Amino acid sequence: MPAVEHNHRQWVLAVLDRYERRLLRFAARLLHDEDAACDAVQHTFLRLCDQHPADLGDRLALWLFTVWRNKAMDLLRKQGRTESLSDQSSSVVSGREPDPADVAERGDLHALLRELIGQLPESQREVLELWLQGFSHHEIAQITDRRESYVRLLNHRGLKRLRERPEVRALETARNEQTIVYHHSTHERRHAIQPARVH
Repeated sequence: MPAVEHNHRQWVLAVLDRYERRLLRFAARLLHDEDAACDAVQHTFLRLCDQHPADLGDRLALWLFTVWRNKAMDLLRKQGRTESLSDQSSSVVSGREPDPADVAERGDLHALLRELIGQLPESQREVLELWLQGFSHHEIAQITDRRESYVRLLNHRGLKRLRERPEVRALETARNEQTIVYHHSTHERRHAIQPARVH
């Protein structure tokens, strides 16, 4: 096997090892169809075999998720589910929302948010899932073929729905109370061990 071909094969296998599970989890959450998710991911890596590493560079993840989404849309059209990942509005929202990846890492909120994100409208869920994968608004816009302003809108709506859920509010309230108690007890301990002043 020529060295160039061997190196390319090793590159493809390395990308497969790094991204296959991420893509499969992402695909399963969005498509709700394990077979369709596997088909779309397999198609993505078959396409990757025709690519050169230098052509993708640091755009590798962006390219993978874009190719996957295009294939997923084709599968959904064949199933008559074209509305599943499509836009429902063209409104624009300004301002920035907290990164949902930061929210998802807050202890007990992680599992709950995963469950609640799965109950969002699919266009909002897709944007939040991509953001949880670490993509920026601009990159999500490229992957989903939407305007960046609309991606921000979907993110805003999704986060707003999550914050309105009583389960999320209850956990955030409990966490805030724990933080207050912690800081109060820390302050008391510091005060207790503070040496007496010599007059």
